[in-house]
Amino acid sequence: MNQTDVKVSFYLKKSEADAKGNCPVMARLIVGKYSETAFSVKLRVPQSLWLSGRACGKSAAARDINNRLDEIRAAAFSIYAEQSANREVVTAEEVKHQLLGMASEQETLLSYFRLFMRNFEKRVGINRTESSLNGYRNSYDHLVRFLQSQYKLSDIPFAALDRSFIEKFDLHLRTECHLAPGTIVNLTVRLKTIVGEAIADGIITAFPFVGYEPTHPQPEQKYLTTEELNRIMTTPLHSRTLYHVRDLFLFSCYTGIPYSDMCMLTNENLSLAEDGIWWIRSSRKKTGVDFEIPLMELPLHIIEKYRDVAPEGKLLPMYSNSSLNHYLKQIAVLCGIERKLVFHVARHTYATEITLSHGVPLETVSKMLGHSRIGTTQLYAKVTDNKIDTDTKALDKKIAERFSVVI
Repeated sequence: MNQTDVKVSFYLKKSEADAKGNCPVMARLIVGKYSETAFSVKLRVPQSLWLSGRACGKSAAARDINNRLDEIRAAAFSIYAEQSANREVVTAEEVKHQLLGMASEQETLLSYFRLFMRNFEKRVGINRTESSLNGYRNSYDHLVRFLQSQYKLSDIPFAALDRSFIEKFDLHLRTECHLAPGTIVNLTVRLKTIVGEAIADGIITAFPFVGYEPTHPQPEQKYLTTEELNRIMTTPLHSRTLYHVRDLFLFSCYTGIPYSDMCMLTNENLSLAEDGIWWIRSSRKKTGVDFEIPLMELPLHIIEKYRDVAPEGKLLPMYSNSSLNHYLKQIAVLCGIERKLVFHVARHTYATEITLSHGVPLETVSKMLGHSRIGTTQLYAKVTDNKIDTDTKALDKKIAERFSVVI
């Protein structure tokens, strides 16, 4: 093998761009046909200054960056030449370790997890949310307690991770922490995300948890049926507060707007189209994706009903989310609805029962819901497919009872 069998290229890790658009520069090192690794070169470069694996332009900053990249490439060639002179097989990992002056065993899980969270925190409010950061913090805290309980360690090298590690972590969460299957899925997915980032950074080369699959909770129906929705709309309630909560819930059922976005709605989000249809136009607080929803008669009636009591400029008078969910439990009892009724059920009901089940195309529903990926909307469609199957069987039975065909 000669030096032409060694290739070094550079790319930006755009997923970790900071507020100013500066991204970490990564190196990809390939030795021969099958040996490959990647690692950070400890530089940050603005996306606007990057083109085809190098800093573009003739500025001093661009020259400095390119000189550093050339030094790394030359050092990699030199290390490979030195190692291949002494033995026949040289791997990309061996070249990388000598180039960086470190052994992979020195990279530890929790220290890397903390670095990930610090970078994540910088992006909160830009393209990440505080609630997502808290989810990673929660997963980190569980890992700290697990390492102390299971291994009597304050940290663990990435090289020590294997399938048994995550299976023991799963068992710890299940038996010692008594967590629900859905919570365990969330915690282990975040751990796998951290490991995936470490692979992308070239700290480890293979995914250590191959074959592990957490026990997923049984899927529950999150939308209301037409009959259940009708009960909520027609059942007499015993207080003005419950009627208010019901109206807010129905507004979400017939618009698909989630709680956090309803709180942000103002009169400025209302617009009247040329055909006389009122629309709500806004953007999701969670993702920043725009959404546009034509208003049916019921949500228009609710807006008019609370026009004089809504805070100045706001479209609707809102309770806290916890208060809404508390009162919805009472409404569920009064309406004879046995499933868990929380405010977010309304958004599922709009997607499934109000739109998809009545033939509104998936792409249209996705746009109205403000989903950034149509795959998110397809989660609702899976439930609807089951409903369509049930409804089709019921229709087939009715037709068989009403008609007889002589063949």
